Amino acid sequence: MAGDFTPVDGRVCVITGATSGIGRAAASELAALGATLVIVARDPARGAAARDEIVDETGNREVALEVADLRSQRQVRELAARLMAALPEIHVLVNNAGLTLSERRLTEDGVEETFAVNHLAPFLLTKYAWPHMKSAGWGRIINISSVHGLRASEFKSAYISAKHGIMGLTKTTALEGGPHGITVNAVCPAYVRTPLVDNQIDAQSATHGIPREEVIGSIMLKKAAIKKMIEPHEIGAAVLYLCSDAAGCMTGTDFTIDCGWTAC
Repeated sequence: MAGDFTPVDGRVCVITGATSGIGRAAASELAALGATLVIVARDPARGAAARDEIVDETGNREVALEVADLRSQRQVRELAARLMAALPEIHVLVNNAGLTLSERRLTEDGVEETFAVNHLAPFLLTKYAWPHMKSAGWGRIINISSVHGLRASEFKSAYISAKHGIMGLTKTTALEGGPHGITVNAVCPAYVRTPLVDNQIDAQSATHGIPREEVIGSIMLKKAAIKKMIEPHEIGAAVLYLCSDAAGCMTGTDFTIDCGWTAC
């Protein structure tokens, strides 16, 4: 039975935004089960530290680092070219990198940063990884979306547009990948205890003049049936499941982990 859930031994897995939070947790899960792992980070020092920590924690030395700023379409394409040249195959792509607090800043391409990282980068990386997976007849693409890929909230137009777009990308590529053994799914969490969310808590606390605990309870968890923050390892476990043979018939889905937010 364990083999049904641990097919990543020897598989080549690429995960973006892997220095902290969800990406860091998912990277550790994959490495612990023997994946040949490539983590993508924007900051070289943080990326190197994360790589070394993952190796120390898991004993898996097949962990490589690629540095790229996914706000730049040029750097995304350069990253893809390096991956295609260096890797014989890509079996798993986890599009996790996120950016939530820069909605009014533009990239070098004239695109809002939030949209560039949360939508354009996954679109491009999927495009470039696709031929590898298609030729192998097996692939897993996991897009870390959000409950905001399913529901809207005020004052988050760029982020919500990007995450809704990811859901469309997930469903379309799932239809196209089915005949070639490629599954594509999106994980849609509510608020996860990550550095990005911690920054949001601080910003909301300052804006509303209320304590952090009140921000969490009265604003972030207001719509949730289970009044708790999700832990990164819970999303990492979902990623691991979607990589497995046990999830071989799951594709085009929104794997929702939202403490009941969308139940109503």
